[in-house]
Amino acid sequence: MNDESKLRRGVERLLLALALVLATGALWATRASAQVPPRFYWKTLSGANAVPVIVNSISGNTNPFDPAHIVTPGATIDATLAIAGYARFFSLFDRAALAAVLLPMGRISGQVTAGVQSVTQTARGFGDPMMELDVNLIGPPAQKTLVDVLRYEPGFSLDVIADLAVPIGEYDNNRSLNLGQNRWYGRLGAPIVWQLGPWVPGRRTTLELLPAVWFFGTNNDFMGKTLTTDPMFQVDAHLTRDFTDRLWGSLDGAWYTGGQASIDGVEGEKLDNLGVGLTLGYQINDNLGLTIGYKSTVNDNAPSDLQMDGFMISLVSGWHSIIEGARRLKGGE
Repeated sequence: MNDESKLRRGVERLLLALALVLATGALWATRASAQVPPRFYWKTLSGANAVPVIVNSISGNTNPFDPAHIVTPGATIDATLAIAGYARFFSLFDRAALAAVLLPMGRISGQVTAGVQSVTQTARGFGDPMMELDVNLIGPPAQKTLVDVLRYEPGFSLDVIADLAVPIGEYDNNRSLNLGQNRWYGRLGAPIVWQLGPWVPGRRTTLELLPAVWFFGTNNDFMGKTLTTDPMFQVDAHLTRDFTDRLWGSLDGAWYTGGQASIDGVEGEKLDNLGVGLTLGYQINDNLGLTIGYKSTVNDNAPSDLQMDGFMISLVSGWHSIIEGARRLKGGE
């Protein structure tokens, strides 16, 4: 193989490596079920950007705009949740880092039946925007050059993340069902990506875990009452596998526990629920990735159990100036 052929092959590998990570499904809604998607915390070249357009159709007995998952027994709640966001990959003290902003919007309706009476509520508009900072602690150094991208393998990677939601979304203190939550809330977690087998497009397999704790401020005007929620512990798990260079799938699971809510001192039930799901991702082109998924709770027979299921479809656009430069290099010879 001559030098020109080696150059072309290297550029092709580079374009594929960058594209598969830039638009592999990053920034899928963490808000929709408070569950992080597979391959969200994969790393790419510093300076890369990603923008998602995400639509979720969700049903259950809890407000999908609220990650506290406060259960309303006997309720039937349906929501269409759209999320737009932006993420920037960069290096921080030679470690890979990610900063992201997500803005939820959509509509929600719910009906609660008590005896022979039914109460229906609806809301629409914008929810609380959320900011996230992710910094890698254990794993390969940040990818700063093209050579770093070609040589990168995650091995065992451990990050630390911090999320914060700003309570400026649509809120009506006369309703229990709102898009905004009228309180600060956030999350601390430790994402883990464990590479299983070779790191070659079409053959990659990962086991991914995210233990995290959600913290919730006080809502001092919840229909004229005070709403407090204990911290909620959550573990997300994903077993992902490439089917081809551009198609991948994942088996997803989640466990929620804690998060006991109190209204004027009257305590509700603690969460202790499991969820399972499937995700498929497809790389449409060098800059655009498609992701579809379905998730549902499973141990949800009792009225006080968390009951929720939903479909998701997302398009994520990713770009980097080096991709355009490499593409020109590939086509210029």
